[in-house]
Amino acid sequence: MNTPAPSSRRAALILLLILALPPLFWAGNFIVARAVHAQIPPVTLSLGRWLIALLCILPFAFSALRRDYRQYWQYRWRLLAVSTVGVAAFNTLVYTGLHDTTATNGTLLNSCIPIFILLFGALFYKLPLQARQVLGLALSLCGVLTIIFQGEWSHLLKLKFSHGDLIILLAMVCWAFYTLWLRELPPQLSRIGLMAVQIMIAILLLLPLYFWERAVGPAPQWNTETAWALAYVGIFPSVIAYTLYITGVARAGAAKAGLFIHLMPVFGTLLAMAFLAESFQLYHLLGIAAILCGLTISTRPSTA
Repeated sequence: MNTPAPSSRRAALILLLILALPPLFWAGNFIVARAVHAQIPPVTLSLGRWLIALLCILPFAFSALRRDYRQYWQYRWRLLAVSTVGVAAFNTLVYTGLHDTTATNGTLLNSCIPIFILLFGALFYKLPLQARQVLGLALSLCGVLTIIFQGEWSHLLKLKFSHGDLIILLAMVCWAFYTLWLRELPPQLSRIGLMAVQIMIAILLLLPLYFWERAVGPAPQWNTETAWALAYVGIFPSVIAYTLYITGVARAGAAKAGLFIHLMPVFGTLLAMAFLAESFQLYHLLGIAAILCGLTISTRPSTA
């Protein structure tokens, strides 16, 4: 049996980090957004997030934007589509839904993303559905549900869903199509330039909604807490996580990248322990073990 070369092991480790870091930062995004949902309206939070992200990313993306602008125009309709569903709509829908649903329900619905990616990919794009992907998906989903239901599956019967849950479910559908549509953009395009273009399009789409929200809704409450919250969502789950995610989709494929979203409950549990002083229970250990086993099965290279 051939032993993997050090260079291939290093490349595999880098790819693992590329795929694993976005769920970490997005888990923090859910926690922060829920914490300030009564102080910052959803469209304001989404627009502020992307304005900060654009300021951070533009100096690094400027040369790529100048080099690739003809290709951006060539793929203008695909760029409009991914920017609409994955940047403008997804985050605004999540922030809106978090006003009217619990963190448990939001986490549960977020775990539908890998299922939607595999299902839509097979139905609409004829993507092959391998048995080990299905097995790994099922195992990691069981791990997610074990954490959400605290090891008591009878809790499933006690869940109540609201219109906020339906809004978040729609956001998950948007993210599934975002992941699948990213595959149709050429991999030679700079990932950071591609992210900058998506952000600029999303800001243009969000501006009319922002003015409407200011006219009919409550004004945001700015203080130290909300300023730090906006800074976090503008940098970590936006610039860093999105750039890594579209890089991961280009390198590993939509199905594999989507499966790593099941790490969000794992990171959410660890963040809650670190910042909310929550205790670590046996069901956490069992759920995390099932998620990691499922990811290992789904992402290991085929021996055929």
